[in-house]
Amino acid sequence: MARDKSIINRHGKTADRIISLESEYALLDDSQLLNKTQEFKDRLSNGETLNDILVEAFAVVREAAFRVLKMKAYRVQLVGAIILHEGDIAEMRTGEGKTLTGLFPAYLNALSGLGVHVVTVNEYLSGRDSEINGQVYNMLGLTVGLNGRDLTKDQKRNAYAQDITYTTNSELGFDYLRDNMVYRLDQKVQRKLNFAIIDEADSILIDEARTPLIISGGSQNRINMYKAADSFSKTLDEHSDIEIDLESKQVYLTDFGIQKAHKYFSIENLFDYRNTELFHLIMNALKALFTFKLEVEYTVQDNEIILIDQFTGRTMPGRAYSDGLQQALQAKEGVEIEEETSTLATITYQNFYRLYNKLSGMTGTAKTEEEEFLKIYNTRVIVCPTNKPIIRKDEPDLTFGTINAKLKHLIRDLEEIKQAGRPVLIGTTSVESSEQVARYLEKAGMKFEMINAKNHHREAEIVEKAGQVGSITLATNMAGRGTDIKLSDEAKSNGGLFVMGIERNEARRIDNQLRGRAGRQGDPGSSRFYISMEDELMVRFSSPKLRQMFLKLGDDHIKSKMFTRAITNAQKKLEGLNFDQRKNVLDYDNILSQQREAIYAQRDSILEQETLKGVISRFQYTTAYEIVERNSELVRGERTINIESLLKEVSGKYISQGSLTQNDFIGMEKQQVAKLVSDKMMELYIAKTNSVPVEVISEMERRTILQKLDDYWQKHINLNQKLRSGIYLQQYAQNNPLHEYVEQSAKLFNRMKIMIAEDSIVQLLNSFVSESTEQREEIQFVNDEPKTLNITDKDIDLILKEWKIKKTDFARTVVENRFEQLKVELKENKEELQKVEFQFAILDGLMKKLDNMFIEQTKKASELSVEQIQKIVDKFGLKELFTPEEIRESFEKLMGQTSEEEEKTNLLIETQILMAIAAQFESQKKEFKISDEKGNIKKVFKTNPDGSISEEDIEDTEQVQTKTKIG
Repeated sequence: MARDKSIINRHGKTADRIISLESEYALLDDSQLLNKTQEFKDRLSNGETLNDILVEAFAVVREAAFRVLKMKAYRVQLVGAIILHEGDIAEMRTGEGKTLTGLFPAYLNALSGLGVHVVTVNEYLSGRDSEINGQVYNMLGLTVGLNGRDLTKDQKRNAYAQDITYTTNSELGFDYLRDNMVYRLDQKVQRKLNFAIIDEADSILIDEARTPLIISGGSQNRINMYKAADSFSKTLDEHSDIEIDLESKQVYLTDFGIQKAHKYFSIENLFDYRNTELFHLIMNALKALFTFKLEVEYTVQDNEIILIDQFTGRTMPGRAYSDGLQQALQAKEGVEIEEETSTLATITYQNFYRLYNKLSGMTGTAKTEEEEFLKIYNTRVIVCPTNKPIIRKDEPDLTFGTINAKLKHLIRDLEEIKQAGRPVLIGTTSVESSEQVARYLEKAGMKFEMINAKNHHREAEIVEKAGQVGSITLATNMAGRGTDIKLSDEAKSNGGLFVMGIERNEARRIDNQLRGRAGRQGDPGSSRFYISMEDELMVRFSSPKLRQMFLKLGDDHIKSKMFTRAITNAQKKLEGLNFDQRKNVLDYDNILSQQREAIYAQRDSILEQETLKGVISRFQYTTAYEIVERNSELVRGERTINIESLLKEVSGKYISQGSLTQNDFIGMEKQQVAKLVSDKMMELYIAKTNSVPVEVISEMERRTILQKLDDYWQKHINLNQKLRSGIYLQQYAQNNPLHEYVEQSAKLFNRMKIMIAEDSIVQLLNSFVSESTEQREEIQFVNDEPKTLNITDKDIDLILKEWKIKKTDFARTVVENRFEQLKVELKENKEELQKVEFQFAILDGLMKKLDNMFIEQTKKASELSVEQIQKIVDKFGLKELFTPEEIRESFEKLMGQTSEEEEKTNLLIETQILMAIAAQFESQKKEFKISDEKGNIKKVFKTNPDGSISEEDIEDTEQVQTKTKIG
């Protein structure tokens, strides 16, 4: 391609300039080479750009890599490195040294101090590459982090804080979602997303794009419904009751099938809105039964459904289909059906990686997907030349009528190739296919090694021997990625590795990956594909007449360039269908993405602001305006506000009783009415919070608003998923499904924002009790008549046990989230639901008492001397900057050691005092402060290295007041 050639020529000239510095930099000792890093940073600070220092920086890395790794980057690797730095995809053939290539742009971009993420497909590769390349970075004074699934939050935060971080694609995305669910800024682990270098970019950005990242929680018990949908699907006649679109792998009910559904489920209309959920379950059951194949898309291990990556053949433990499809597969295979979970947070890889300031990637095969890279990620695909000419011979496809004829011929060819002393790699597309080939090999008495989803743990061991004379290795597509088959000298002289493909893959690039196992770095080699008209690709895209014609061949085959072109065209068609599917996912997710960015930006703003009075004020106006709308009615063609009903709704709940009368609203427009009501809301709120310490108010406001925001956002995600699952029915009404989705989702989003504001205001007003309000010690539950209940510790313990909440986890967020889960689970059982609602009233009353106690103990803490605080800290066995978690652990331990009620009460009070103090810790200064009711700092305590506490001299009041507050 002319464009690629021009880019390669331009980058080649830059690479020559880098290489020309080799002799100069070779004279530098290690410390001088290290000092170059600081020199580059200083130059960037003085206004130079990364492009200005690229040649020198790359020359430094080239020399350092040679000293540490004994590898000197070739000219083509430097070209690839420049492509990555410019934010494009570098297509580099197998064996051309992509790992070394990635060193250069990672080092250069890390000099900015904004962080670089090197993304791989699995933890083995990220661990290997960080260990190897980390030696070079460390020599040059840069730090390297390794992110992993099993790390703690502190370990993850440390990994992301390094100059260069190696991580897997999935963990990177999940960390982003988890970061947007935290309740304090210091709980986040990631920095801003700056620059990412993605290894095997096509696998991550293309193949994984159809599967969104999802964090789930809150189960929905519909197990019997899954079983019923599965049982119904298994009664259907494949020829008359359903239609299967082989190209798109979709299943539809015919009129006969619909009639059977009506009879089976005793319903009149399957498409009635009341049967939307049932229709969705049936569609999933049909898809699971008729389009998903065991040992192809999934396997069963230890009574579990384990997904298989279609492009690598590897199993994916821990991954599951969403939206009920996983449960449909479980019902189909008769394994334990897990409860479906609701979605707490989700994002597609497409929208996640578009959050980076700059994105690049490298892979051996991407050119065939350039249109998708360009349209979705705005990255070009540039093909890098190879360091040595490719001498591999790609032989024409052999096409047979049946699989049996194909495999019999393959065995005959194998015998000849083995006699020639050449190693052979046989590539299959699925576990099922590899096991079928294995049976033919065993029957022929041939020794072989097999890698597939069931024994992938031996992959490295098997691949290490795959280049020896006479070896036969049978592998699914997994052998095409991240593996290096090194040939023995004798195997090279015998003609190198012979790659046999058992059938064509859905995508041409997967075929190219398999071919690329042979002929690495100028080695000799050959490749050939064996095709039958019974292969899945041929069944989906060839006509029955053509397949019938080939059956007449018997064991013979044809070798035709025209037929090979026909197969390539079928692959192009399928690639187009897959692209359309991924684009469809993106089109819908783009709507949610805009909403997600707005919600996450609002979350960050709430976390970052020291005071939320502005947010409270906006929420109050939003709430007031919504109430005005609710109390407006159409009178003679004009909307009129019913002031009487409005006052009835707000008085006592949102504003003080009697603070407004009907006369106050005379002559006002809607906005003026809303403004007056919201002002009165603020008056009541200020009155209720007047005697509460500022830090307590801020923390309560922050947690309340974030909790409501998260709750409603999660409900919105799930509502959108349900909306989307049935939106395609709009096309039957001649409507554009995407346009309808955009419109309806926007309405849901706007409604959600109103509910967040209104619920936040209501809960905050109820969280604080004004001095004139009588506080009740008892918790009341009203049924037919008021009853006062005496709740004991045993009662609370019993409820927490039933709710499956640990005492150490007892908190408002945990209780309320569990309450929401139980309401969903028990919605059909009114008696149990009423019991749970009663239990929640008890727990809510307890939480309110604890909240009030927390306020009181915060006040009490300000009256304690340093000696008294030190005595409590020592009693709890705490050191330095204690955390709420450490306090809870000590509290549980001490409570277990005493049986006296008075001592238990003292422990509870002391715990609340410590909690109040812990909330004021400033981790950077190792100190905590006590403020009075007006927010003025009254005392400042510091923790000493030995764990003791001392009081700071605060005569210089102005100096103390300017210290940063962290609450």
